[in-house]
Amino acid sequence: MEGVAKAYLDGQRQRTFFLLMASLMTALGAVLAMGFGSSDDLSMRTTLGILFGFQSPEGLQREILINLRLPRVLIALAGGAALAMAGTMMQGVLGNPLVSPLTLGVASGAGLGAALAIVLDVAIFGAPELAILGNAFIFAMLVVAIIIKLGDMSNVTSESYILVGIAITFIAGAVVQTMQYFATDAQISQLTHWSFGSLSRPDLQQASLIGLFVLALLPSGLRAAWDLNTLAVGGDDFAASTGVDPRSTRRSILILSATLTAVVIAFTGIIGFLGLVAPHIARILVGNDYRVLIPTSAVMGAAVLLVADTIGRTLFAPVVLPVGVMLSVLGGPFFLYLLLMRRQSA
Repeated sequence: MEGVAKAYLDGQRQRTFFLLMASLMTALGAVLAMGFGSSDDLSMRTTLGILFGFQSPEGLQREILINLRLPRVLIALAGGAALAMAGTMMQGVLGNPLVSPLTLGVASGAGLGAALAIVLDVAIFGAPELAILGNAFIFAMLVVAIIIKLGDMSNVTSESYILVGIAITFIAGAVVQTMQYFATDAQISQLTHWSFGSLSRPDLQQASLIGLFVLALLPSGLRAAWDLNTLAVGGDDFAASTGVDPRSTRRSILILSATLTAVVIAFTGIIGFLGLVAPHIARILVGNDYRVLIPTSAVMGAAVLLVADTIGRTLFAPVVLPVGVMLSVLGGPFFLYLLLMRRQSA
């Protein structure tokens, strides 16, 4: 018995150490990412010198670093962590490793809400961004309501969630395409931004607010880890026997996941597959204990989105590829691999 307990504690220490090292590596990667770009006025050496206080920035250098590169890095870290956390919690609460904010249709629902706010030119307190955020949140909640209602049916399988998500994605896409016929040139440009997903839109203030919002919701995700572990061990019946209300837990976690998704997508557009890929990478590295899996997924999501964006803006510089395109290229084959592996193990 003591040997089992020692092995468990050793494993926990190793997973915690890996999480700390991954966090440090991601932070270092964020610093290095700010040095990559097509500007001759702000090379990697100059950027590092400015960041560590060895050199004072000039006017153009300050503009590039503070107003262009820093917001992209911040939104990559915060947005990647939020989408990865959302995907991890959705997979745990629905018991299906193939679900994510994209495959469940939550991302498409939030994108549809944002598109409606753009085309109808809605503003809250004179701020179009607030209308876009509010509409994205409302439509994401509508999708979650459909998923919760679906979960109340006794004959629903785990694959049914994927099929419903695909249907919602097609419907939302059709509505957005129809709205393009009635949109102005400026609105069509914004709608195209949503369809690709990009980190170039948020400014420093918006990126900082998203980061603070994600940090504020992180404790809620960590508190849900115990309930997710209970559901993962024995399903609804076992969870109920331990005092966990599966229905209430499922509802609260889906709402939390949708909130994280809606806030990010409202500013970046649809970023696909991150909520699917990052949790599986984290599972391979630290296992299925959600107490460690949730924060590790957040770190992996931040790292993957940071790397994808850095590649996208430097590979064909000065042309910048949207991060949504880069993630789709990487995530599409990975999703197919997961689907085939799941079929083989069935």
